[in-house]
Amino acid sequence: MAASESSGSVVRRILLGSQLRRLRESRGITREAAGYSIRASESKISRMELGRVSFKARDIEDLLTLYGVTDEAERAALLGLAREANLTGWWHSYGDVLPGWFQTYVGLEGAASHIACYEVQFIHGLLQTEAYAHAVVTRGQPKACPSEVERRVALRMERQKLLVSERGPRFEVVLDEAALHRPYGGPGVMSAQLRHLIAVSEQRNVMLRVMPFAFGGHAGESGAFTVLRFPESDLPDVVYLEQLTSALYLDKRDEVAQYERVLERLRADSLSPARSRDLLRGLLHDA
Repeated sequence: MAASESSGSVVRRILLGSQLRRLRESRGITREAAGYSIRASESKISRMELGRVSFKARDIEDLLTLYGVTDEAERAALLGLAREANLTGWWHSYGDVLPGWFQTYVGLEGAASHIACYEVQFIHGLLQTEAYAHAVVTRGQPKACPSEVERRVALRMERQKLLVSERGPRFEVVLDEAALHRPYGGPGVMSAQLRHLIAVSEQRNVMLRVMPFAFGGHAGESGAFTVLRFPESDLPDVVYLEQLTSALYLDKRDEVAQYERVLERLRADSLSPARSRDLLRGLLHDA
């Protein structure tokens, strides 16, 4: 299965969930009542509407009946969307090292047409060399056995194919200079990582900027975040905030707008792509 198809299944889950939520709310039906109609809990309806679970055809049929959707063409379209949403993504083969909350992100990442992010602690995962990724995983998972480390690194390398795929997204990243100075894996690994950043930053779909120490305090004070935009007009932009044992996915328009304003300020205040490459070359020369 193509990565774009399996990644699209996550988007379809979210699309179907949002349509079910709109139908329910338009009829004034509570989540509790909807859950009762499909022999499930209110929390399951909430997870369905957020696109966090797979869909059973019988549940969708019963909900559509409850919501008064009788047009056969409309019912068939939504049931078809449910079938497509249940496709298994390529990343499920890494389920042994991939937490459930991050599986959603990998699917959204693969389906996005535009990814914009701010990173402060590490080089972003889509830009890491294999050796750097190995050092990051080893530091972050000190009790992991060698085979688990290799699996985690392999997953990261698989994700990176996105940037060179035919339908790869536009990728914008603002890297705090701190991430460039924090060593992982020793001088050789860091030098190779800097050379890789210089090379990948020249790709047409990649826009890399560095927020220099010299600027002082800046708009990214709340920490790392990612904004994902999708080609489907029905799907809102999503802000991804990673935590230690979970993640937040924000899609409310006012919340997303706040993060997009921060991104605009970070773009304006950081070095241009050309000057960012100059900074990277300077660090490489001094390494």
